Amino acid sequence: QVQLVESGGGSVRPGGSLRLSCVASGFTTSNFAMSWVRQAPGKGHEWVSGIYKGGYDTAYADSVKGRFTISVDNAKNTLFLQMNDLKHDDTAVYYCGACSGYVCYDPRPSKYDHFGQGTLVTVSS
Repeated sequence: QVQLVESGGGSVRPGGSLRLSCVASGFTTSNFAMSWVRQAPGKGHEWVSGIYKGGYDTAYADSVKGRFTISVDNAKNTLFLQMNDLKHDDTAVYYCGACSGYVCYDPRPSKYDHFGQGTLVTVSS
């Protein structure tokens, strides 16, 4: 069964950190480009970060550049997102997705071959 399961979300104060994980099953992460996408309350999906197929390069939205770090452990079929210096605007449900292209920048879930159910991150003082 193909599945992506996110975890690691929670409530944190501004300036805090969280590390999200996304465990893939039913397929091999090294054969896909992987991305994190988020959806803030009442807003559309926003692409956050991506890692190229094979894990050789990464990309970030301007809004998170310098604060978030994406990585993948292909041996464990797990994608990570280290989030530092969190801000109120980072409050959202965070999803991981896998696409068969070289890299995926699209925020729309329908453009991914596999998409998770999400984990909620709340940044509040």
